[in-house]
Amino acid sequence: MMRRLSLVVAALLLSGCFDDISDVQNHIAEVKSNTRARVEPLPEIQEFTHIPYSAQDARSPFSAPRPEAIQDRFLQTQDCLHPDPRRRKEPLEKYALDNLKMRGTLGEISKIWALIEASDRTLHKVTLNNYVGLFHGRVISVEPTHIELLELIPDGAGCWKERTTMLQMTGTSSTARN
Repeated sequence: MMRRLSLVVAALLLSGCFDDISDVQNHIAEVKSNTRARVEPLPEIQEFTHIPYSAQDARSPFSAPRPEAIQDRFLQTQDCLHPDPRRRKEPLEKYALDNLKMRGTLGEISKIWALIEASDRTLHKVTLNNYVGLFHGRVISVEPTHIELLELIPDGAGCWKERTTMLQMTGTSSTARN
């Protein structure tokens, strides 16, 4: 049965091979006779006008812009709450909270790590006392469904106010609570 099937397939394949290509040659000749070669004219060349770069004090247009910094230098004029200017910034502090997504958790009951995906598709793990977001958000709670942050928000008069924010696992953005 297999032998008979293979003979039928071989016969069909060989039946497609023949030397008569006259109909193809006739079609090619007909297309060549009915088609005219048309070359588009060259476009006009516009004269180049040179504009000198005169913004010497501005940022170079050939270098990437720096990430936004909310306030690099802290001017504490009063005796009030303010972030520590000497604290070393952590990797997730250069992203706004709406550019971060909680993707899951790792660990045990005693120590849980939250997996946070940044807008550049990098994955970071955070736990208690790590910092996240542009407003010095310190992680105060890691739960299987969300993390809570204690942020320091500038009030415009040189002082800072605390705000509790939650970054949830579901696709929702962060919400602020006072």
